[in-house]
Amino acid sequence: MQSNQLRTDLITPALLAGLGTLELRARTLVEGLVSGMHRSPYRGFSVEFTEHRKYSQGDDLKHLDWKVFARNDKYYVKQYEQETNLRMLLVLDASESMNYRSEPKGLSKYQYASVMAAALAHLVLDQADAVGLMLFDDRPGRLVRASNRHGQYRALIQEMDRAPGSGKTRIRHVLDALAELLPQRHLVVLLSDLLDDPEDVLRGLRHLKHRRHEPLILQVLDHAEIEFPFTERSRFVGLEGIAPIVADPRALRARYLEEMKRYTDRLRRGCHDLRADYGRFDTHNPLDAGLSAFLAARAGRAA
Repeated sequence: MQSNQLRTDLITPALLAGLGTLELRARTLVEGLVSGMHRSPYRGFSVEFTEHRKYSQGDDLKHLDWKVFARNDKYYVKQYEQETNLRMLLVLDASESMNYRSEPKGLSKYQYASVMAAALAHLVLDQADAVGLMLFDDRPGRLVRASNRHGQYRALIQEMDRAPGSGKTRIRHVLDALAELLPQRHLVVLLSDLLDDPEDVLRGLRHLKHRRHEPLILQVLDHAEIEFPFTERSRFVGLEGIAPIVADPRALRARYLEEMKRYTDRLRRGCHDLRADYGRFDTHNPLDAGLSAFLAARAGRAA
């Protein structure tokens, strides 16, 4: 049996070397990815007021706060902080259902999502922006805060390099906690199969939006979950506490596909209403083409 751990050899030598289109267009794609989080660095640096300090000889007089002087008869200078870096947080589903893979030699949903997260982290760090990570199941995991420090990429890979546990998926609970935990605006990239109540997922995303974060949703599903290609009477083993059942898949396929379409359509419409980008990924498809197309489309919408 193959390990469900992240194959780190897929990240740099194989995946990143194979992301030719993505790497060649990295500047354009990442500029689109970060759109809306801060002003474009190509238009000059923006600054944000943070606090006052007492005037010292040699300070630029244009930064004197004359309103404070009028009240206190003392000179204070406004201090500013450059606001040039994106803060992106990768929120990666490590619940039991992410272990699933229909092809023994293929990637599990967790592995596929992890490689996707690693590629995004690589692109963002290459732009000198900050990226962090949090794994979750029914509760938030350890938060690796967004940073662009040396060694951050390795720290993220080490955090992802683990197999999902036996926890269930509770996305709203996690997003609600995260919305209150992050003091600054983040681009929150949710990577999950989203096998949860879609209304709860959308409520969690709405909470993030309310706290001024920008959610980006990347749903990762196994090819068999999308197509339901089973033809013989089978025993389906449930994940996350669902009991196994024996059934004839040919009698279930039409209804299954109808329910799956209704479910994904609700997520897509809900994300559209929230102005949150949503993409669905099939583990059967090459990741480089899918991720490149998604980021290119997002960059086009932001232009």
